[in-house]
Amino acid sequence: MNNFALNAEARSDLGKGASRRLRRNASLVPAVIYGGEAAPLSISLLAKDFAKLLENEAVFSHVLALNVDGNVETVVIKALQRHPAKGFVLHADFVRVVADHKLNATVPLHFINAETADAVKLQGGEISHTMSEVEVSCLPKDLPEFIEVDLAKVAIGQTVHLSDLTVPAGVELVALAHGNDLAIANIHASRVQGE
Repeated sequence: MNNFALNAEARSDLGKGASRRLRRNASLVPAVIYGGEAAPLSISLLAKDFAKLLENEAVFSHVLALNVDGNVETVVIKALQRHPAKGFVLHADFVRVVADHKLNATVPLHFINAETADAVKLQGGEISHTMSEVEVSCLPKDLPEFIEVDLAKVAIGQTVHLSDLTVPAGVELVALAHGNDLAIANIHASRVQGE
């Protein structure tokens, strides 16, 4: 399990112009921490440190430690606003984590045994992924880094649904809890015929 920590500074200069100055002049990313019992807190993060942290996929499904002027806040990433063309982060939203309160987070799906599945290897089937991540609800200590989807036993024409996933204890799939058993992936016959 990874431990993610990042330094931040509280900011009092708010608004669109102030955020643009932060990004342009100081290479900082404006952000907000909200939730929990405390009031929302406007902060700024060093852009290069935040970009390096975001290179790891696991950061999106982990509790982060934000050191804001010496005070450590435990948070999860709620939303990122990115530049439409260049892809760098323009703004970040974090939600405080309370140890005994459930939180909702998006967790990536890792598909395993895709190349070695009989339907692909022996029968020439093709895999179609309809989801790459799922929303889960759990206590912060139970938050999984990812959820595995095993495609080894999937046959041609068969679809894998949320109800087919094996999730860790204490973790609930939000869509399934609302009665939506969504499709995740399927293996279908190849549309291209060999010569």
